[in-house]
Amino acid sequence: QVQLQESGPGLVKPSQTLSLTCTVSGGSITSRYYVWSWIRQPPGKGLEWRGTIGYDGSTYYSPTLKSRTSISRDTSKNQFFLQLSSVTPEDTAVYYCAGRGPYYGGVAYWGGYDYWGQGTQVTVSS
Repeated sequence: QVQLQESGPGLVKPSQTLSLTCTVSGGSITSRYYVWSWIRQPPGKGLEWRGTIGYDGSTYYSPTLKSRTSISRDTSKNQFFLQLSSVTPEDTAVYYCAGRGPYYGGVAYWGGYDYWGQGTQVTVSS
């Protein structure tokens, strides 16, 4: 059974870079055609997809935050990461990592997911 676990700081100061880790167990992030995403939910709002990394390491980002977003991975640790630079209080949200597989439509994926982490609260405040 695939399980995902987010980790990272709960509090980030404005203008700093937010860094989160998703640790995957029970499955490999390099499993063919699997995709892995970061999604967030600001207070009082719906889910917002941030970006996806594919089994081959290719990435695709939401156009609204593309310039500030980076998703990477460490296959030796079966982890993938989110970095969001120049954060503001508007980036305050519960951040989730999620996975789906296999998906044959490429890395530009945002939609239903088979696996979810429990979410981690990130607050941007001085």
